[in-house]
Amino acid sequence: MTDVMLLWDTPILFEKLFREHGYECLRVDGNSIGTPFLPASKCLMVPTGFANPAYTKVAKGIENKGRKIADFVEKGGVLVVFGACVAEYEYDWLPFELSYVEEHMQSSLEVVDEEMPCIVAEPQEAVECDGYFSRTDGKVLLKDEQGRAVMVKKEFGEGLIIATTVHEFPSADFLGCAVDKGKSTRL
Repeated sequence: MTDVMLLWDTPILFEKLFREHGYECLRVDGNSIGTPFLPASKCLMVPTGFANPAYTKVAKGIENKGRKIADFVEKGGVLVVFGACVAEYEYDWLPFELSYVEEHMQSSLEVVDEEMPCIVAEPQEAVECDGYFSRTDGKVLLKDEQGRAVMVKKEFGEGLIIATTVHEFPSADFLGCAVDKGKSTRL
């Protein structure tokens, strides 16, 4: 069984990170979403820069298959999506309101909700972020020093969506939580 599917079109360090922590990981491109040959997975991860054509070409596939992604979450999967790395971005393909503004910064983070393990081990230290969420109807989990949302979550059906602008590798505790909260679901 696949623990995590990474939506990306070229090899990426996230694959190594998951394997180092003992998770089965499969990289798929955005056009593969919803095809019958993909295995079930607990977690779907969309890495930083997914909307920036200088980094990858997966955005079109993701945006065109938003309903399939929502179905995955609704049936119990966990979606973790990072910053778009473009000036402004509307996550219209998600089943909740989320607007992103790119602003690369270092900031200590305020933990607003301790329900989930923090994405970084030491949020009170300077953490790299690639932006913030200017609008959301999700629950804010982390804020930057200016009080702007940098990590939010939204429960949807039996699953969970986590969106973050933290521009660092996730902590082992966060990875474990994202995978463990998910139910093996087909995309």
